[in-house]
Amino acid sequence: MANSIKKRGQKILRKFSRATIRASEEGKEHIKDNLIGRFSHIENIKLLIFEWVLLASALIMLAVTQAFWYGRSYAEDAFVSGGTYIEATVGEVKTMNPLFATTSSEKVLSKLLFATLSTIDYSGHPNNGLASSITPNEDGRVWTVKLKEGLTWSDGEPITNQDVIFTANLIKNPLVNTIYNTNLANVKVSEDENGRIVFTLPTSYADFISALNFPVVPEHILGEVDPKNLIENDFSSAPITSGAFSFNAMQPIPNSHESIFYLSANPDYYGGSPLLNTFAIHTYDDKKSIIKAVNSGTVTATAELSGNDIKEVSSEQFNQKSSLLNSGAFIFFNTRNNSLSNTELRAAIRQGINLAKVRESAPDTGEINYPLVDSQISLTNYPGIPGYDLEVAKTKIQELLGDTPLHLDLATVNTGYLPDVAESIAEELRGLGIEVEVSKYEEGKEFINEIISKRSYDILVYEVELGADPDLLPYYHSSQASTIGLNLSNYRNALVDDLLLGARDTLDEEVRVKKYEKFLEYWVTDVPAIGVYRPNLTYFYNKNVRTFGNNVRLVTALDRFVDVSDWAVNKATKNKTP
Repeated sequence: MANSIKKRGQKILRKFSRATIRASEEGKEHIKDNLIGRFSHIENIKLLIFEWVLLASALIMLAVTQAFWYGRSYAEDAFVSGGTYIEATVGEVKTMNPLFATTSSEKVLSKLLFATLSTIDYSGHPNNGLASSITPNEDGRVWTVKLKEGLTWSDGEPITNQDVIFTANLIKNPLVNTIYNTNLANVKVSEDENGRIVFTLPTSYADFISALNFPVVPEHILGEVDPKNLIENDFSSAPITSGAFSFNAMQPIPNSHESIFYLSANPDYYGGSPLLNTFAIHTYDDKKSIIKAVNSGTVTATAELSGNDIKEVSSEQFNQKSSLLNSGAFIFFNTRNNSLSNTELRAAIRQGINLAKVRESAPDTGEINYPLVDSQISLTNYPGIPGYDLEVAKTKIQELLGDTPLHLDLATVNTGYLPDVAESIAEELRGLGIEVEVSKYEEGKEFINEIISKRSYDILVYEVELGADPDLLPYYHSSQASTIGLNLSNYRNALVDDLLLGARDTLDEEVRVKKYEKFLEYWVTDVPAIGVYRPNLTYFYNKNVRTFGNNVRLVTALDRFVDVSDWAVNKATKNKTP
């Protein structure tokens, strides 16, 4: 039985083997007839094959090109986070306490490191800063401020109402001697039952929101410090901050007076975390050093040069933008010194100064004739100012002085066009037979304390900020003719005092216009000062970075930092949103 099964299996296997052989031979014949045998016909259709291959290649290339084209159409180079922005400034940094910022470098650091209750917005008008709301009562004597939620110092501590009250009281303290004192004098600061800060003014003040543009400092750091020792405290060299950036480190440059201050982005900044990782301030001694740094690519930007310097700046690397500021350079007469107390003499000197010639020393600036600018308030009637007449002026001066020689000390600061303008004015005065000695001081706390506060000059050639809204009380009210005031002319006129207080007190725009028009009549008649030029911020910046927007209207040069959170130096290719 087993042998029978075995034989039957062997027989089946042999049949399968023969069938496989036949199938293989038939397959070979089929391939030979239908594939290899047809190769001989390729010669006849090779042109057709070439055409099909060419068409297929073209379609493939078109598809790749189209994909690349549309890919680029939906992509763009955009600024992204990261990187370091280096701005060049002039002046030494002796303190980073914002209450004592006097040099250009110190002021820039103050703006970047410290937030304020109110601030100037993109439109050039005062708006909220640390405050979420700033509300006056009906007569403008009581202003209520509520802070934004979640505000913190750079050490993680919360920014509180007590910090604001502490700062306001420091500013009012005469031992502190800060420029912010003027607008907070006699103002009471407290906290109400609703957790809001209340500023109670002795009189109404229509533009008190602008007075709240002061830097707030931390009570938990400075609360126990004696006010007279405030500037010497460690806070001046390693501050706890609240602005868009926080202090990181200071690097002195060997064999020079230069330093670099490195600031880190503040992720908790109320205006939004900056795109920049680091903002560095590189301080220099003078403009020549800055021009060299700009052309070598050492710095990203600077606001310390003028339009007149454009010929010395590399146009291949840097762009330039300019904006007139709400400031003015004036000739301030010290009306309490020597013969300058005589109004007729001041008027004669004004008539004998060729302002057109003086203004040639300050190219790329605007003309200013009054202590107001049109963007602040629209006046209808401006009083006429007597024109230049050298002979009439000389005759009048001779009549007033006789043979008595007149010697005047003229002071200015060694920044911008002021030194050249001061020399030009001195030359005009000498042409009137007046002896003049020009003193040029370095900008800083020493100049403020020794020259400005003590009024140690007969004539001061100086730039002052006029603000977003007109408020001339700090510069021409009798109460400000003091060591802590900014009445640089020591000008006193009871009628003017009433006009300035009235203009400040009222919320009625028509009334304000009338009072300021009347004030200008006295200003022209009494000649406490002469308008020279309106400064123009010229900002040079690297072509590959993003700085303040062209839509930003500047009141002061520091207002360029209003959108600093959006400044950037790094770019990357990103897909557009369809």
